[in-house]
Amino acid sequence: MVFSSMVFLFRFLPLFLILYFALGKEYRNFVILLGSLVFYAYGEPIYVLLMILTLFVNYKIARKIYKLHVKEKRSGMDMNYERKKFLKIALFYDFGMLFIFKYLGFFVSIIDLPLNDLIPVPKIALPLGISFYTFQVASYMIDVYRGKHSVKENTALDFCTYVAMFPQLIAGPIVNYSEVKAALRERKVNPVRIEYGVSIFILGLAYKVLLADKIGSLWKDVITIGPYGINMPTAWLGSWGFSMQLFFDFFGYSLMAIGLGHIMGFSFPSNFEDPYISKSATEFWRRWHITLGRWFREYVYIPLGGNRCSKKKWVFNIFLVWFLTGLWHGANWNFIIWGLMFFVILMIEKLFFVKKLEKSKVIGHIYMLILIPVSWTIFNITELKTLGAYLKVMFFIPLEGAVKARAMERFWSLFGTYWWLLLICAFCCLPWPVRWIKKYYKTWQMEKLESSYQNCSDGVRNSVTGRNVFFHDCRVQKSCHVGRQAVW
Repeated sequence: MVFSSMVFLFRFLPLFLILYFALGKEYRNFVILLGSLVFYAYGEPIYVLLMILTLFVNYKIARKIYKLHVKEKRSGMDMNYERKKFLKIALFYDFGMLFIFKYLGFFVSIIDLPLNDLIPVPKIALPLGISFYTFQVASYMIDVYRGKHSVKENTALDFCTYVAMFPQLIAGPIVNYSEVKAALRERKVNPVRIEYGVSIFILGLAYKVLLADKIGSLWKDVITIGPYGINMPTAWLGSWGFSMQLFFDFFGYSLMAIGLGHIMGFSFPSNFEDPYISKSATEFWRRWHITLGRWFREYVYIPLGGNRCSKKKWVFNIFLVWFLTGLWHGANWNFIIWGLMFFVILMIEKLFFVKKLEKSKVIGHIYMLILIPVSWTIFNITELKTLGAYLKVMFFIPLEGAVKARAMERFWSLFGTYWWLLLICAFCCLPWPVRWIKKYYKTWQMEKLESSYQNCSDGVRNSVTGRNVFFHDCRVQKSCHVGRQAVW
């Protein structure tokens, strides 16, 4: 069930909200959990059992780790070995399930390459959202091990609601427990905040339906023709179209998730901050999928030693992060190539010219105008032979067997159909539209809401004041946006 579907908008969501607001406050977490399981079971009727099992296993182990913390404090004995043992069991289960359902077939196919198809490659359907909820569960377990959360204060219902909450279950943002812990216990919902959440949801829905879905037709038309029937301008046109589709699809979903969160009384972190105005790949990854970058920084990069180590170890740490980032996005070679490509580019930038790029007014933008569509082309085309052919066309390398008789005619036909939509998408990637929305979104409710958050905690401010998500003063956002700076 997707947020833009008729089933969600006119059946599931109205019924869920009626129950959510009709029942008392003490039942709202239960309504969220029940609604989330129904939401998930609509698309994954069998795999909802996998999610329930994951919730059960992790909560039981989290309680065991917490009890060891308490025992350690009372007795003075060092229980770190025992706590780490249970953490390893939890992470082995969580990432083991992720490996089986997402990566087993891919790795079996690699092993089978020299064996000439002797080993049957298992075909296992991928459970929706398993990458997202696995990361959320893993972050919770690690934080419990570190002593950041008291399981005694967190009921099983709170934990299950946090993991299974349907707004951010399928496409993020990846939420840390600390960001919703207080709201899970007590949250205030009023017409002002509901209006605010609805506005954000509608904006995300517009990005998804009016921009992403429409410009997506351009890429479908280009890839249907194939790299052997297009020329260089058409290849770049298609890649720019897919770059816009991916951004507005993902950004739209994030906005809808954040809007739904506000309707229910939660503040989710912002996930995008004008990524397509970046002047370098380094800056781009501070602005794109912020919560994923934060997760890898806090739970992989820093535990490995971050940049507080030898230069060789630092390079290896970045390499591992980007290898895992690529693999996280999908079980195929093109995702690994995509991740390692960014590793190489980021290392070159960091070591040589990133500061010059970010100081430039034109060169950095031209550089990214080339890099972004190339990277998303690698990200999108899973068949390596087709990918290689498409990249050759993009860089004017001749293809054997190419049929270019009507290539220019096809380009002008596609350009004539989509040029205006590309311009609208490019304009909406800039900060100006949100600034204008902020300027003309003048109601007394918004002013009241803005003032009500003046004294909010950093964790709440993070999702309330994101420049590209909400209509608040950007100056506040700079001082309280948790996790916006990616270390690597």
